[in-house]
Amino acid sequence: MIKLKSHWSTIIAAIMMSMALLVMSGCSGGKQSSNPAPNNAPLTGKHLMVFAGAASQPPLELAAKAFEQKTGVKVDTVFGGSGYVLSQMKLGKKGDLYFPGSSDFMETAKRDGVVYPETEQKIVYLVNSINVQKGNPKNIQTLKDLTRPGIRVAIANPEGVCVGLYAVEIIEKTFTPEEKQAFRDNIANYTESCEKTATAVSLKTVDAVIGWSVFQYWDPEKIETIKLKQSETLRIGYIPIAISKYTENRELAQQFIDFLQSEEGKAAFKKYQYFMTPAEAVAYIGEDRPVGGEYTLPKEWLKK
Repeated sequence: MIKLKSHWSTIIAAIMMSMALLVMSGCSGGKQSSNPAPNNAPLTGKHLMVFAGAASQPPLELAAKAFEQKTGVKVDTVFGGSGYVLSQMKLGKKGDLYFPGSSDFMETAKRDGVVYPETEQKIVYLVNSINVQKGNPKNIQTLKDLTRPGIRVAIANPEGVCVGLYAVEIIEKTFTPEEKQAFRDNIANYTESCEKTATAVSLKTVDAVIGWSVFQYWDPEKIETIKLKQSETLRIGYIPIAISKYTENRELAQQFIDFLQSEEGKAAFKKYQYFMTPAEAVAYIGEDRPVGGEYTLPKEWLKK
């Protein structure tokens, strides 16, 4: 009887050990984690260089940091006007990814053979607005208020900055010739990037800019957004990304694009109220609008 009890005890112990091993295997999925810690990640020590329009600067800085913490890959970012950073890429023949602030400059990059067109992905969407100082001390309520005498306005340089190109399109298609001249008389500055356009309001060097609705969330203590009328919002912009033909690690560059499209990557853009879909942008505007496209800058706006 004693031998029988010992025999069954051995069998039960073996079964319990097997179950424990199965549970441990199930928890790990039967394979190693796909998200190893930076210190032991196989990608640690590698790096990516992203040439980006400053329309994505605050969220892209967050996303790049999160990608680095997750994979160990160092992401170097070069921000500026979309056209200007594209020129830097071409002159330096370097960079793994191009991330302009609008479709206009991505089309230029594709025509110039700087990116692999088949790798282009749309990350988020943007809508133009008027941005004023917090509290709106000049009581600017409409686009035509920007033509009032004494109002100091800024737009980004349309030759190299996406939001400047959009601003000129709005001015040209919305204002009468007299209103256009009055607006141009009020221009105090042509800024060099989206970041510098928003900063012009934060620093109170101007009363208003034609910018993006997200500028308010970049600096909510100092910037307020005034929505344009539905008829004044001509296009929904989007921020695309594509792999540069100068990259030496196309697979790693694709991993960063995939990360930006993941829920983890999108969280950085949601924090600053970027639109995740065209439908979200349409809901904000109140009417449907074309998405993306290109605008040809009139000659009279060149060399500003």
